[in-house]
Amino acid sequence: MLFATLTWQVAEHGPLRALDERLGRTLAAAGDIPSGLAEFFADLGNTVVALPVLLVVMVWTAWRGRQRCRRWQQWQREPAREGEQGGADAADGPAPVRWWLPPLAAGLALAAVPSLVVPLKLWLARPGPPQMAGGAHDGFYPSGHGATAAVAYGVAALLLTRGARSGTPDTAPTAAATVTLTASVALLNAGVGIGLVRRGYHWPLDVLGSWCLAGVLLAVWCAVCDRWAGGGAGTVRQGACDGAGPDRA
Repeated sequence: MLFATLTWQVAEHGPLRALDERLGRTLAAAGDIPSGLAEFFADLGNTVVALPVLLVVMVWTAWRGRQRCRRWQQWQREPAREGEQGGADAADGPAPVRWWLPPLAAGLALAAVPSLVVPLKLWLARPGPPQMAGGAHDGFYPSGHGATAAVAYGVAALLLTRGARSGTPDTAPTAAATVTLTASVALLNAGVGIGLVRRGYHWPLDVLGSWCLAGVLLAVWCAVCDRWAGGGAGTVRQGACDGAGPDRA
């Protein structure tokens, strides 16, 4: 609803767009935020920065999920320990059935950003701030840098914090760590948005619209993983680690 309202105001040159452009000019001219610091945060929305960060988290979480599936298979193959399975459940927690799905879905979520942002930019063709005049751009709403940062760092945080539900007690993040990571990602994305506006690369509504799109993609990621990644102990007991190779039951 918020994204639809913002898009309508931008497309129809509504009063919110006029207010947005006045605010953008004011923030871009403000000297309270050093331009070098603003540039640093704005650059965090570049794919060349955000993608490697997400790839590292994807590889690590995929490796960790695969290792947990191997441990479950070892328990299942040892008849002498069948009576101890309940104890394993309590100590190790349920292994993800499709350990590869969360990192794969994370990569697809980031890949979906340009497929959503570019058509909207071409359709609306919103001119950029004065600092971007004369550039070879086909529109500025929504912000590709803002959406890239929000999705890449957001889904990376989700991949890490999912361990709080499906990881082992010794590796799952504590509640404090989860809150700290979530707050850090939120502040980082706020810094990216402010940097983009302060440097005159985008209007404030461009960034806000990109956050709305990112929120949809993150919600879809959560829904897909909760629905199909698995992790219920009963499912794993039945034999289960999809994609685990010839050893799987």
